[in-house]
Amino acid sequence: MAMVLGLFSVTTASAGVRAGAFAQDVTPEKFPISVNGGFADRQATQANDRLHARCLVLDDGKTPLALVVVDSCMIPRELMDEAKQRASQRTGIPTTHILISATHTHSAPTVAGVFQSDPDADYVKFLPAKIAEGIEQAYCRLAPAKIGWATVDNPRQLFNRRWKMKPGTIDANPFGGTTDQVRMNPGYQHPGLIEPAGPIDPQIVILSVQRANGEPLALLAVYSLHYVGGNPQLSADYFGAFAERLSALLAPQQKAGEFVAMLANGTSGDVNNINFAGPAPTGRKPGEQIRLVAEDVAQSVKQVYGSIVHREQMTFAVAQTEIELGVRRPNAAEVQRAKEILASAPKPLKTSAQVYARETVLLEQYPPTVQCKLQAMRIGELGITGIPCEVFTEIGLEIKKRSPLKPTAVISLANGYNGYLPTPRQHQLGGYETWRARSSYLEVNASEKITATVMDLLGQVAK
Repeated sequence: MAMVLGLFSVTTASAGVRAGAFAQDVTPEKFPISVNGGFADRQATQANDRLHARCLVLDDGKTPLALVVVDSCMIPRELMDEAKQRASQRTGIPTTHILISATHTHSAPTVAGVFQSDPDADYVKFLPAKIAEGIEQAYCRLAPAKIGWATVDNPRQLFNRRWKMKPGTIDANPFGGTTDQVRMNPGYQHPGLIEPAGPIDPQIVILSVQRANGEPLALLAVYSLHYVGGNPQLSADYFGAFAERLSALLAPQQKAGEFVAMLANGTSGDVNNINFAGPAPTGRKPGEQIRLVAEDVAQSVKQVYGSIVHREQMTFAVAQTEIELGVRRPNAAEVQRAKEILASAPKPLKTSAQVYARETVLLEQYPPTVQCKLQAMRIGELGITGIPCEVFTEIGLEIKKRSPLKPTAVISLANGYNGYLPTPRQHQLGGYETWRARSSYLEVNASEKITATVMDLLGQVAK
């Protein structure tokens, strides 16, 4: 059974909510720097655009909350825990009331070791302190506010990237296996395409915060799109471009920083922005697709913004727990095979077999089980959950459907990083997201245990 670490709720009306927001710059100060997001390490020599930890603090008078969205590919739990401890010491907000998530931009400094990118020691020290500073700044700006929420659909930017393929059109996986039935990113109009292996979730969940006088203060949107890509250096990807564009749309008269727009990653572990059923696009300039997607998503939010009912009084609740999940560790024969591959491999590693051999050797050092932190919040009638994985879309859809709170936002890569989270059925289909590595190591039934626990947490905060 899961053990609840913290449950705070309010059953009587408060005197009024307060809110504060701040966009903390977390762009590294030193270059070159390792970049997460590829099979080979990449070194950035400059920032194409600034990276931020966008922070929102809310207080109903009894239950303070902090929501933070960081422009990072993935952030290990220990770094997030450090940031929470620092912020809690400065503000008094309990660590269990702080939700920190990574956007999953594939053009941010490495703080989690995956494939051939290893954490940058200086940035690992730099990031938690900056996140905590951002939370403190938002807390110091607490003032009377009004809160509302809404949803809007945008299916135009979403495509399931896992495709069922015709027999004989899938190469052996990095471990030499030939049982995969799906292929990630198979290529435009590949002759072996059958159909996508999973759904998309077009819903954008919106949490809007206004000052007491009705001026926009902050807005958190949650959308299930992996990332876009296309900028060669450090970049906040479309998450950052969305924040800039929405600020221009909703608060054009305000000074920079007075309105904080935030875009968190929903359940997009198997969804990206590429339509492989269609022809390959041509003539795109670097960063162009980022701007196009950000514009479309921002316009979708603006479309419903004027209809949002903002209220001065409501209550909050938080529940958090940890569950123990098994690790798919390699056996002795698999480790020996991996070591033999690495013995004659060049550096840096060139093939997927070599890269996954290194992952196999590293996973041998993992414990048989890991702790997984799960969280649920209620803001009025809005539900928010945090899962520390790259969650498959069908899991998010199930949680939303079953949740007692409508709407419910499911935020991925929250409060830690435990790799991909496919369903057992998707594990059977195979493919990149299921291949054992530091990016995918939880037990096959992990999604079922996580979903059950999240539903329990949502039930608790809904009372």
